Amino acid sequence: MSILAAIAVLAVLILVHELGHFMAARLQGIYANRFSLGFGPVLWKYQGSQTEYSIRAFPLGGFVGFPDDDPDSDIPPNDPNLLRNRPILDRAIVISAGVIANLVFAYFLLVGQVATVGTPDFTNFNYQPGVLVPEVVAQSSVVAKEAGIQAGDVVLSVNGQTLGANQEAITYLMKQIQQSPNKPLRLTIQRNQETLPIALRPELGQDGKGKIGVQLAPNGNVVRKRAKNIGEAFSKAADEYQRVVILTAKGFGQLISNFGETAEQVSGPVKIVEIGANIARSDAANLFQFAALISINLAIINILPLPALDGGQLVFLLIEGVMGKPLPTEIQQNVMQTGLVLLLGLGIVLIIRDTANLAWVQKLLQ
Repeated sequence: MSILAAIAVLAVLILVHELGHFMAARLQGIYANRFSLGFGPVLWKYQGSQTEYSIRAFPLGGFVGFPDDDPDSDIPPNDPNLLRNRPILDRAIVISAGVIANLVFAYFLLVGQVATVGTPDFTNFNYQPGVLVPEVVAQSSVVAKEAGIQAGDVVLSVNGQTLGANQEAITYLMKQIQQSPNKPLRLTIQRNQETLPIALRPELGQDGKGKIGVQLAPNGNVVRKRAKNIGEAFSKAADEYQRVVILTAKGFGQLISNFGETAEQVSGPVKIVEIGANIARSDAANLFQFAALISINLAIINILPLPALDGGQLVFLLIEGVMGKPLPTEIQQNVMQTGLVLLLGLGIVLIIRDTANLAWVQKLLQ
């Protein structure tokens, strides 16, 4: 059920993005003859008065189709309601509407979180002894994975030093790992009702610090605070929205500025579903924030000026505005097709890599 919940979150976010494009076109009277969730073979479709709605086999995205270049369309080429015949501003609105929809939807997800389940109040965090390992990040380092550490484990001690019930426990454990590249560390792990000894050697990272390939989090229960009224819900959601956007932007900045070190942390849909499933199992209330974070990431990724993305199409519109005429159709198609092939190739690589790193797949390979 947790996996289905994570897939449902992704499907809703893709649906919201494509609905943004679709509604921006229809509200301006622009023809849109296809609306699809997913790619590949059609699993289900419905023919409306103007648009064919479909669900396809590969839920890695979606698309809104326009009859401009459809050879079977009976709409005259000079019809003013074809997308290509509209002014640049109208087309820009349609292209950017998916990004805007994701950003707006993320904000209202946070409003829903604040108003219903509340946001974590870490000032009242109910700390328990040890440090939680919410995720083993095999892309960063395989040390923890090879040592047998699993998501959900709690590190109770390092080299005989007990980790207390406080925030400083994370800082201490992190410091011990970073200061011990290629040196032995002895950890005591609690897994369910078992206590297990773990021996490992942090590997040397490019920054000169030790790393083992895990995420660390406080061990304990989060106290949540709900908004007292709708006004407070919108206000607190705005603060949380600003925090998430800033953190996401910084993450993309680090990816670009330090690509060699951070490229391995880029995740595909399989990894995103795995993370979402873990969240749904541990605390389903966090799915609000998870969905908001992914929605904002989708918006930022799609606005990048890369071929086959919304940002790439906006670049073509900018060039058209500067030149006074669009680039030749053949050039645009070649660029977009090349970009699509590269993006699909990257997606397949990420899917294969993330699938191979799943715990149950690793057990099969052992």
